[in-house]
Amino acid sequence: MISVNDLRTGLTLEIDGEIYSVVEFLHVKPGKGAAFVRTKLKNVKTGAVTERTFRAGEKVNRAHIDTVEVQYLYSTGNEYYFMDTETFEQIVIDAETLGDAPNYLKENMIIGLEMYAGSPVGVQLPTAVELEVTETEPGFKGDTATGGSKPATLETGLVVQVPLFIETGDVLKIDTRTGEYLSRA
Repeated sequence: MISVNDLRTGLTLEIDGEIYSVVEFLHVKPGKGAAFVRTKLKNVKTGAVTERTFRAGEKVNRAHIDTVEVQYLYSTGNEYYFMDTETFEQIVIDAETLGDAPNYLKENMIIGLEMYAGSPVGVQLPTAVELEVTETEPGFKGDTATGGSKPATLETGLVVQVPLFIETGDVLKIDTRTGEYLSRA
């Protein structure tokens, strides 16, 4: 148990059987009435962000999430196979648990797997990944007056907006937090 007065960004909590990560918190001391803590909590499994207010001094359960280093092996349909790099044990995770992570996964990639009570609840991706463009329309010479962009399909199936000079076969750096094009690799 931890007091809500001790909340910090990134702390994980168990509330009503769900695991949440603290995104934002604010201690409020109004002129009238008791103090309270206003928080934004992100559900670790679904990624949904909710706002919740606690009375000052209220106790909540702290969730201890372990991060295990795993290697992405392959996928079949809705199941993704990973291997623990220490024990070489294979772990199967469904697409729902991974969220949008499959858009950035390449075979043999090393990532962090978040475990709670022995079961996977999410993944920690690197902030940027390098992915190859598999399909994009050709850019036209001199078509830069608007500083435009065009859609490009990457090797994982993710579609991102890229500058007009990007061509099929180029390797791009993509931000895994926003899903946006960063640069050519």
